[in-house]
Amino acid sequence: MIASDLAAWATGDLEVPASVDAAACRHLLDGLGTAVAAARLGAAAPAVTVATGLGGPAEATIVGTDTRVGAAAAALATGTLVHALDFDDTHAGGLVHATAVVLPAVFAVGEQTGASGREVLTAAVVGYEVACRVAAAAPHGFHRGGLHATMVAGVFSSAAVAARLMGLDAATTTNALGIAGSQAGGLLAFLGTGASTKQLHPGFASQAGIIAARLAAAGATGPVTVFDGPHGVYDALATGPFDAGSILTGLGEVWETGAIGIKPWPTCQLAHATMAAAQDALVRSGAAPSDVAAVHAQVHPDSASVVCATDRDLTRPASPYAAKFSLPWSVAAMILDGRVGTDTYDERALARPDVSALAAAVSWDVVAAPSSVAADAPGEVELVLHDGTRIRGHVDRSPGGGTAPLSQDALLAKLTGNVGPLAVPLADAVASLADAAGLDDLITLAARAASTDPTPSEALA
Repeated sequence: MIASDLAAWATGDLEVPASVDAAACRHLLDGLGTAVAAARLGAAAPAVTVATGLGGPAEATIVGTDTRVGAAAAALATGTLVHALDFDDTHAGGLVHATAVVLPAVFAVGEQTGASGREVLTAAVVGYEVACRVAAAAPHGFHRGGLHATMVAGVFSSAAVAARLMGLDAATTTNALGIAGSQAGGLLAFLGTGASTKQLHPGFASQAGIIAARLAAAGATGPVTVFDGPHGVYDALATGPFDAGSILTGLGEVWETGAIGIKPWPTCQLAHATMAAAQDALVRSGAAPSDVAAVHAQVHPDSASVVCATDRDLTRPASPYAAKFSLPWSVAAMILDGRVGTDTYDERALARPDVSALAAAVSWDVVAAPSSVAADAPGEVELVLHDGTRIRGHVDRSPGGGTAPLSQDALLAKLTGNVGPLAVPLADAVASLADAAGLDDLITLAARAASTDPTPSEALA
């Protein structure tokens, strides 16, 4: 059975290549940055308030604060913080925000158990592999059915992380995975309303995974058929084709951790390729933003269903989150400003008439890209200038991952915008995580960074 084989791998002796360790450190660093930025901006205040109120034994710290609560409560808040700005990483194959479900579990349970930095890092790799593989086994299949793959896959990832750090054996971990499956979900209903539930999904997943591991340790059992079926997670929640067996294909030899992309812009990943293509057209042509009269794009069908859904106003978004899921609005902002940052989606920015006007002139064709999943599809646009000139822009894929990884300098620049002057010390601490005695230094640095108000330049991250 897939669950038992996955559990045996997740709790066994792992030989993690240095390159995979390095990739995991990059993603943990990026996730810490997005969590600190959210804490500085108060973007996840309800989750932090509720987690603080839940209290419990002082097992773990809510990242970006000095508040210690029960590990499951800490994970609820931290997962929401990592994802709150939609600036966290994405695995294209699974369309899953991996760090948003991995970091909360490894930090909360790692602190609770007093794990060493090496143990935390290895558990993080386990979490990344599980999250990416579970989601990628049904490409866009959870989203197609109206569910958020990050939460569906995240419960399994967090359960595996918690089980490893708690020292559970393979049989108990199998039960933890089975229990976690009954907590998989995450409705995409927020797309039509601008509600903040999407922010909460990684927190829910991390909290659920930790509780699943604890229940298994206490003797509760879960179905070993949670992946294989019948009535497993794919049978019940995936729409379209899936290959559950692919979860185990190349496990421990082909590392998905290195295939996760880091976002350059705090908006839905499915709009990034079009945004980058528009940027490419402007840069190569030398045209001024004011010259652009209209934009026409080619969009992958699975992207169009999320960021081009015409059942809502894509030109005057109802909320900052609705703007992040409007390809026309994000492309227009990119063209007009030459950049997209956290301030682009500030509540006050939504009233910009120039962005709304250009967004109304954005059109698209839905074009299948059989060889690509939506988050890894090429970007194609044509800009129409006021004088009738047509300019084409193209990128092979969205920037930040795959063949276009975010450079270390760009990652540090993003981090600096998110956390301020403590970016370099934080980066150094994460880089040396494998040799650290534990998580204390990272937790302290994150809290210090979050307590510093961002300067205007930092807020443009």
